Amino acid sequence: MIDDEGNQLGIMPPFEAVRKAREKNLDLVEISPTAQPPVCRIMDYGKYLYQQEKKEREAKKHQKTITVKEVKFRINVDDHDYDTKKNHVLRFLAEGDKVKATIFFRGREMTRTGLGRQILERLIKDVEPESIVEFRPRQEGNTLHAILAPKKSDKEREKEKEKERKQKAAAQSTVSQAPPPAQVAKPAS
Repeated sequence: MIDDEGNQLGIMPPFEAVRKAREKNLDLVEISPTAQPPVCRIMDYGKYLYQQEKKEREAKKHQKTITVKEVKFRINVDDHDYDTKKNHVLRFLAEGDKVKATIFFRGREMTRTGLGRQILERLIKDVEPESIVEFRPRQEGNTLHAILAPKKSDKEREKEKEKERKQKAAAQSTVSQAPPPAQVAKPAS
């Protein structure tokens, strides 16, 4: 048994532990029931639950939810439309979201699935520096889709930039500390 201040009170029968908890107007909480003998603690259980909930809320505040944005293409997409949608994909990836690129085939377009695959492969190749391909283009029914994820998170990008700055600063300081090259005397002729 552990009291409300964290001191060990030793092994005691349950009725005595409950009596001590009631004397202090607190609750008796079983912490580890599987231990031999079970471990109990005297505490304000309502306050404990409140603090746990508060910690969970704080943890949720700092986590980033990743959303999947969808960009739809057609097999007869024009170059300008393709570029616009590619820019949307790049913007979504820069914001840290995953992107699902989808091509929907209607009617006779199902015979031209190769064109759709070419469009998705072209998109993957164009956004390769900023993305990782989670799912290669695959067909499910009359849709062909691929999923792209951002290559690095914002924190990783910042760490990388900071590392590059430090390397440049270190390189400049070593160049300025290097002795000048020795002069070689030319023999008189």
